[in-house]
Order: sequence, then structure tokens, then C-alpha cells
Amino acid sequence: MNWADMTLREFQAALASSSPTPGGGTASAVALGQAASLSIMVCDLTLGNEKWNEGWAIAEEIQSIAIPAMGRSNALAMEDSQAFDRVMDGFGLPKTTEEEKTVRRGAIRKATLEAAIVPFETASLAVELLILLPELAAKGNGNAVSDVGVAGLLASAAAKGAVFNVEINLDSLPEGMGGAIREELPRLKEQTRIASRAVMDAVRERMGQ
Repeated sequence: MNWADMTLREFQAALASSSPTPGGGTASAVALGQAASLSIMVCDLTLGNEKWNEGWAIAEEIQSIAIPAMGRSNALAMEDSQAFDRVMDGFGLPKTTEEEKTVRRGAIRKATLEAAIVPFETASLAVELLILLPELAAKGNGNAVSDVGVAGLLASAAAKGAVFNVEINLDSLPEGMGGAIREELPRLKEQTRIASRAVMDAVRERMGQ
């Protein structure tokens, strides 16, 4: 089942079910798509409007990121569920002989690494968008600044939620696996923290709060 093809009600029911998928990683990818969609809306309301011409450049830059992110988020939502399903499949492999145990362990580790790689991409895309939103809040269509704030909250949730999924999967792997992600993760988390605060500050300042 492709989550993107479901109605909102169907997806929420699937998320609320006792099935492990869809779970937090899929929900994070969906949040990324919503953040990207709202950002595109604000950009559309800014571009071509002379009153907000100061925001045209950032609106164009954000659209170049948000439009592909909106499409990619749907694939990431599906890939996240599929990766975790493969982890569960690995645990279901036979483990009677030593050879079977080796094969099983290898399958579980391979699937678990993939289950970390997918949300890492979700988080990376969310942060890439999040970093640009403060300028859109400051210079974009002022009537839609609250929408920039919601986009920022959704992008922040996507990034932070995805990072949780990266960390829980990396924690179950040997330290030698996922080295590049382990090295990059602290920087990604710090960028998320700083950018999340910057968006909220920019939105509140534009709203005179």
C-alpha cells in the first residue's frame, strides 16, 4: 500500500493501528511533505506581487528545494515503512544452525542500516528547507507569515522525528556500520535546533509579537 494514495482518514487509521508500519519515520516524511507544500504556497503568494518583491529571490530559492522535496517525501514515507518491514522479515528468518544465524544476523543488520538511511534523508531535506524559512518569514508575503510558521513547525517535526528513527536504528548496529551518518548526525541535529528557533523568532517578529 502506498501511503500517498490513501485518504487522510485512511492514513490516520493505519497510523493508529497496532501494526508497526506506518510509524514515526513515515509520519516524519509526511510532515516533510506538508512543510514543503505550505512553503510552496507562501512562495506562490509572494512571487509576482510587487508589494513583496523583496522576497522574490528567497521564494524562488525555496521553491527549487520544496517542490522536489514535496514529491520525494511521498517516496520516503513508503521507503521508511518498507525498510522496517524488511527488518522484521530478517527477525523471522530461521536460526537453527550457525550458518542460518549468520545469514539472519546479516539480513537484520543490512535492513536496519537501510532503516537508518531513509529517515536520515528525510531529516536532511527537512533541515535544508528549515534553514531558508526565516528569510521567507521576514521578506515573503506578510499575510501568510503564519503559514511560514506552521511550515517551520512541520519541518522541525520532520527533522527531529526522523532523527529519532535514525538514532534508534544506529544504536542496534555495530559501531562500524553507518559511519558516515554517525559522523554527520550531530551537525544535523544542531542545524535543526538553530533553524527551528530562527523560524519562530522571524515569524513572531514579523507578526509584531
